[in-house]
Amino acid sequence: MRAPPIFRASRSRPQTRSRIDASSGQAGYVLLEIVCVLAIIGLLAAVILPAIPRATSRSRLEGYAVATASLLKADRVAALRQRVRVETLIDVESRTISSGAGGRTVQLPADVRLDAMLAAHCYDRPSGMTIDFFPSGMSCGGVLALTRLGVGYEVRINWLTGGVDVVPHRPL
Repeated sequence: MRAPPIFRASRSRPQTRSRIDASSGQAGYVLLEIVCVLAIIGLLAAVILPAIPRATSRSRLEGYAVATASLLKADRVAALRQRVRVETLIDVESRTISSGAGGRTVQLPADVRLDAMLAAHCYDRPSGMTIDFFPSGMSCGGVLALTRLGVGYEVRINWLTGGVDVVPHRPL
């Protein structure tokens, strides 16, 4: 009969442990590199993103047109209720529409163009850059065009009824 084989303890186990320790140290080093790269990317994004201009989308442009129409309608209602003339100021250069009754202002962003077609004279005086609403419900009328990159909206003010409408506009 044969004798059972004798197993001898080898010194390979400590070498195996050192290989495991070395590989886990490498894994930790790679993780540290990834964290550093992510931190650098985060810092660059924090510096660069505010410098990128935020363009006005079509839906935001429509929102500005609706806000302008709302301001004009509120001025018309104030003229009817208070039985006084209410002037809405249109400043084309600074792209602002200011309420004459409530103090509200719609400020358009720099990439939105504001064009105003207003009456030169309104009843007893020159109107300049205002749309006047009267206690009777009438107004001086006019059209405000808000455009950006060939797409836009017109806010139309009817002179007879003082009604305010928003319609899509395609500039020439």
